[in-house]
Amino acid sequence: MKKITLFSDGSALGNPGPGGYGTILRYGDKEKIISGKEEHTTNNRMELLAVIEGLRALKEPCEVDVVSDSSYVIKGMNEWLQNWIKRGFKKVKNPDLWQEYMKVSQGHKINGIWVRGHNGHEENERCDQIARDEAQKAKDLLQAHKREQ
Repeated sequence: MKKITLFSDGSALGNPGPGGYGTILRYGDKEKIISGKEEHTTNNRMELLAVIEGLRALKEPCEVDVVSDSSYVIKGMNEWLQNWIKRGFKKVKNPDLWQEYMKVSQGHKINGIWVRGHNGHEENERCDQIARDEAQKAKDLLQAHKREQ
């Protein structure tokens, strides 16, 4: 089983507001950057979507270290998910994304690792910049749409 490191971060300008995510997949010395944006979202949704899209990009079952500064995502993956499943996702925020996470994580061995954000962690800082850039693009698109109306 290949050993992959998935670094991820999400951002929202306003909460909710325009948002973006950034993911770096690393296998050995190879890296793939994945990013995206939404016009109306929350920071937690972008944090989780960053992980989902990173896992979706994997072509075979892997051992994956997910490195994130989101305690919501890491605790959700490592601690809370099993109880949420038992409760049928009642009173859980973002159940659609957690169910999508369950689909894309199948077959992988996943280990969630929390890192302190904005603390000099190189890949976390890179993902943060990618996510903020994507959120800004979403904000700019919204403003352009408003000007056109």
